[in-house]
Amino acid sequence: MQDDAAALFSAAGIAMVVTNPRLPDNPIVYVNRAFETLTGYTAPMALGRNCRFLQGVATDPRDVDVMRRNLSAGQDCSVVVRNYRANGEAFHYALLISPVLGEDGTPLYFVGLQSEIGEDEQARRLERFQSLIAEIQHRVKNHLSMILGLIRLKSAAPSKIVDLRDLSRRVESLQLLYEEVSAAIANQNEDKIQLGSYLGRVANAIAHLDGRPGVRMNIQVEPLIVETEKAVHIGLVVSEILTNAMQHAFDGQASGLVELRVSRTDQGGMRAIITDDGVGLPDGITWPNPSGMGGRIVAGLVEGLGASLHVARGAVGMNVTLEVPKVE
Repeated sequence: MQDDAAALFSAAGIAMVVTNPRLPDNPIVYVNRAFETLTGYTAPMALGRNCRFLQGVATDPRDVDVMRRNLSAGQDCSVVVRNYRANGEAFHYALLISPVLGEDGTPLYFVGLQSEIGEDEQARRLERFQSLIAEIQHRVKNHLSMILGLIRLKSAAPSKIVDLRDLSRRVESLQLLYEEVSAAIANQNEDKIQLGSYLGRVANAIAHLDGRPGVRMNIQVEPLIVETEKAVHIGLVVSEILTNAMQHAFDGQASGLVELRVSRTDQGGMRAIITDDGVGLPDGITWPNPSGMGGRIVAGLVEGLGASLHVARGAVGMNVTLEVPKVE
């Protein structure tokens, strides 16, 4: 069954959708690449719309009522739905919807996981689908709750949370992690992953999302096997550092270089060094900025890891070193 889970949760396997019920009409605020492959709708085509845009003439209204009742009650929901791809083709998929609850018990977001199934195997595949991805669903909810908790605005309205549209890159980092987790479980039956492979994929994703012509990224990573939960924190910290470099280090420059080097320390820890040859930190500016969303995330994650973060101005650009003790 674990091999099946790994096969299902591949880059084109389990589609992930996140919606925000606190916005009018509970719109989609995140979809992964598997959703685009499954439905034929790209992320820009889906974001900001209610999931009902996938429905069509053959969509069973009874299934829609089941989803509506569960969403209104803030409860988990499992159903097989007949919807339509962008090209008009009808298809069936198993759907699990689960709320991410706030401190007062009301839903902040809904996470939907989807997998296509054939018409002749609906009941059997829905049950199998539920059992295979229960752990992934649990991780998604817990990790989203962790990120949201880290970035709550410390203001007169402490429960206010930045919209998930500003967090799509962080969710994308988690998506890559879940793919690595599924592969690792299938290969070694342990809740550990190859950290170097994961961080390399995160870095490449950021280079794709935030890169521009003339800015290169070099990646050098040593093999390290790390517990999944520790990898979540490390991956998110590295993601924040790399994104900051790609977005801000090269203002006014036509070209540049960002490097990620990950190595094992003699004491069984990990050291990640991120450097750039950009404009560097302006005088009077510190990073991570404790008043910014990224800064709060980095500070909270570093503290949770018991790690150290050292930021220095180089001869050119900036050097950031993350050291985490005892990762293996």
